[in-house]
Amino acid sequence: MIGVAILGSTGSIGESTLDVLARHPDRYRLVAIGANRNVTKLAEQIARYHPAYAALADETAAAELRRLVSTAANGAHHTPTRILAGPAALTEIAALSEVDAVMAAIVGAAGLRSSLAAARAGKRLLLANKESLVMAGPLFMEAVRAGGATLLPIDSEHNAIFQCMPHNIRVGTTPSGIRRVLLTASGGPFRDWTHEAIAAATPEQAVAHPNWVMGRKISVDSATLMNKGLELIEACLLFGLPPRQVEVVVHPQSIVHSAVEYLDGSVLAQLGSPDMRTPIAHALAWPDRIASGVEFLDLVRTARLDFRPPDPDKFRCLALAQAAASAGGLAPAILNAANEVAVQAFLDRQLNFLEIATVIEAVVARSGAGGVGSLDDVLAADAESRQRARERIFGSRTLSYPAGPPQQVRQ
Repeated sequence: MIGVAILGSTGSIGESTLDVLARHPDRYRLVAIGANRNVTKLAEQIARYHPAYAALADETAAAELRRLVSTAANGAHHTPTRILAGPAALTEIAALSEVDAVMAAIVGAAGLRSSLAAARAGKRLLLANKESLVMAGPLFMEAVRAGGATLLPIDSEHNAIFQCMPHNIRVGTTPSGIRRVLLTASGGPFRDWTHEAIAAATPEQAVAHPNWVMGRKISVDSATLMNKGLELIEACLLFGLPPRQVEVVVHPQSIVHSAVEYLDGSVLAQLGSPDMRTPIAHALAWPDRIASGVEFLDLVRTARLDFRPPDPDKFRCLALAQAAASAGGLAPAILNAANEVAVQAFLDRQLNFLEIATVIEAVVARSGAGGVGSLDDVLAADAESRQRARERIFGSRTLSYPAGPPQQVRQ
């Protein structure tokens, strides 16, 4: 039995991981789950899956979780779940001796410490938290090497690239014979909108992704194409490639999840239905294969696959991320921090959609992107960039949104 911990179990990746694990009770044992403060959903998961441990970073939320779990446990015939609380709780469950594999799916900078803990503890690390690599790439990869961890990417694009690479690839090293990587992007909900329409986009419209069901923050990143920019930075670190060898291609159908072009002219692509359970099942079982519950791809019904370059005028965030990838050092951490603040301000209706890129560009321009010497350097750059982003946003006028009923939000 393989012991599994899920960091970010209440999010879409966490729930998909629980679904895959439930299909293979003879192979996997859920040891621990963790989240930030979603008490209700974590209590539901405890009642259904009975993990040995559950962790909440928010201590007030953890106290409420203890009350709910204690009430629900009356008369139960299973071993009670131990509730851990506080910022260190997530790092604790990531390093548990009975845990073999860790799904790192906490969104944003909040997932960095627990992901690092899993790497240092030598776990099979299923990395869905791209910000860990974006913020602290060199430190993170060194932690993987020093801890003897097995790093497997979960983002559908990076997992696809991994599947198309030579079978003996070691993550973090440059494979031989590669000409370039083609990183596909759906283009998000605004791929066919005019510049004028995008300027008036609401949060409800931005999170309504046409192909994927994701959390609000990552959905906005998909709409700005920042998500693809962060994935470009991540791809360079995972596969030892310079930014010039990673090309972003808009592919509206989200069927080709990415491709690798070799020097001999061969292009190997990974195709599948747009469902995150495919890369999750792949990484859980690698190098084997297990059923994921995903609907199998029908190429005849799919009928066509379209590709086009991204529009740099409409999606400025992609260019900002490409520049950060080329600059290296702390530049990606600065970019990520400014983006997280700007996206939250947009979701809170304190910023309009196009101003997200404007805020990021202003923060990056003011910051000196030095080298990554330690985790303290990364965290200091992150904190300073967040403060500069807030000053940029809240020191300006409050921006308004067009009238009209909100669209249904998919989360």
